[in-house]
Amino acid sequence: MGARASIRIDHPQAAAITARCLAEIERLESILSLYRPDSALMQLNRTGRLNAPPFELLDCLSLAGTVYRASGGKFDVTMQPLWALWAEAAAVGRRPDAAERVAALSRTGWARVEASADRISLASGMALTLNGIGQGYIADRVAALLEAEGLKDILIDTGELRALGTQPDGRDWPVRLAEGRAEVALNQRALATSALLGTCFDAAGRDGHILDPQTGAPTSGPWRQISISAPSAALADALSTAACLTTDKAELDALIAGFPAVLLEDAYAT
Repeated sequence: MGARASIRIDHPQAAAITARCLAEIERLESILSLYRPDSALMQLNRTGRLNAPPFELLDCLSLAGTVYRASGGKFDVTMQPLWALWAEAAAVGRRPDAAERVAALSRTGWARVEASADRISLASGMALTLNGIGQGYIADRVAALLEAEGLKDILIDTGELRALGTQPDGRDWPVRLAEGRAEVALNQRALATSALLGTCFDAAGRDGHILDPQTGAPTSGPWRQISISAPSAALADALSTAACLTTDKAELDALIAGFPAVLLEDAYAT
């Protein structure tokens, strides 16, 4: 998914366990990744239709739809045409103009995605990105694989963090945040952090990668970085992205309140 991955484990068969995890990550990337031209997601984006889609793609899209509705459309996996527009413009040293943004936005919209066990269909010109949820989803699936083997006391990092239990000595896993609150302790829990300028389209670092589905421009909200913990890394991943598009603390708190067992760990304002 374009991010580094690591597993922290203290076990006599650590190398073999890690190899199984890497094989699972490889399998999931072949379904969810925009970086692999033969992935199920890329096949869907090329043709607008995918028959007999893999369960994991449907599962990920189901959660994406839940967060879309709860966030009032702030989290929207149909933003790929707009993201591609900004990336292509930045490659030649410019920003998309208003007309280009409007045209790209006309090819987005969660309501125009049809998903069932038989097929996934997109309206003409649409494309999906799972970059705001996929890394967390992969962490969850690796955690499920390890739990099925009876393993615990492991920290999985796929760009988002998923803790299975504690450290081997019984202490919570300490996660240091880049800004704001110094540290978050994880125990059987996941953590995701999103930053407005964590990745930028332009070399000057002005145009962040989190795009506003209303304006088609990088969000200019009050948050520099937001960290959210949840039972699921995919949920934490999607919510931290949506949270960056909230306009004030009241709206941010309302978003978080809609999900039991989700905690706002830190919101670092600009």
